[in-house]
Amino acid sequence: MSVRSVFFRSFFLGLILVFFGGCHRAAAPAAQTKSYPVRGVVVKTDVSPGEVLLNHEAIPGFMGAMAMPYKLKDPGIMSELHAGDHITATLLVDTDSDGPHNPRLDQIVVTSQASPDYKPMKEYHVPQPGDAVPDFQLTSQSGKSIHFDQFKGKVLLITFIYTRCPIEDFCPRMNKNFAQIDKALASDPAVYRQTHLMSISFDTAYDTPATLREFAKNFVAPQSAGHWEFAVPPAAELDKMEKFFDLGVTDGENSTFNHSLSTVLIDKTGKVAVFYHTNDWDPQELLAKIRAAASA
Repeated sequence: MSVRSVFFRSFFLGLILVFFGGCHRAAAPAAQTKSYPVRGVVVKTDVSPGEVLLNHEAIPGFMGAMAMPYKLKDPGIMSELHAGDHITATLLVDTDSDGPHNPRLDQIVVTSQASPDYKPMKEYHVPQPGDAVPDFQLTSQSGKSIHFDQFKGKVLLITFIYTRCPIEDFCPRMNKNFAQIDKALASDPAVYRQTHLMSISFDTAYDTPATLREFAKNFVAPQSAGHWEFAVPPAAELDKMEKFFDLGVTDGENSTFNHSLSTVLIDKTGKVAVFYHTNDWDPQELLAKIRAAASA
């Protein structure tokens, strides 16, 4: 057989292999990364390099309550964690055709430190039904000074967000939930008059009233501008609010924040009625609670 014949035979054999290989083996779809808010207690650090053993509450949509080791997305923060620390975090999980894998903790916030050999940076209060809410001061999106006590006599629903939040299941989800609630309340004028919604930013440097006013246009219908407000407290007041509402906030990368979630329903007397520390609350269920509080 000539060299030329060998060449063409090899060439056509290569084409056949490429053709049939392309027919029978499609490229695997890229893994998608999902995020879940998680809350728990550190049982042990350095279970293996870069891993902590976390005893966590149920993670809605992913798994039940259990103790298991998790990798840290940033192993460098291991030195800041201690056994007994209460934390909130974002659990990142890659998901593809083989199922979920590579779970790791990101955006970790220590909400309560347990080690006796160092002083906690903050002592957080977990809101309980019946707790009187302090008269916190804020500035609304319209530049007006507002405070919590002025809403006594109404049912006040608040949540904490910041406009640059990149995690879809955190601030953006709260904004969508509040938009759904505001629209539903608007269909019932009697209840609408007895309720007020407020989204409070903890990004005091960037989220000025003007920034909040522009941001609010994405969610708030013009006729609801006075019913659902976006507001920002002064820095000193924010620190008190974070402690009272169990809101952990630390600086993240690229002008972001690592933060937990806090959504609170306050009754007409200015006391906590319901507190949610995750994103899994159902807007329809909360609407029922709002209507019940408004009729009380």
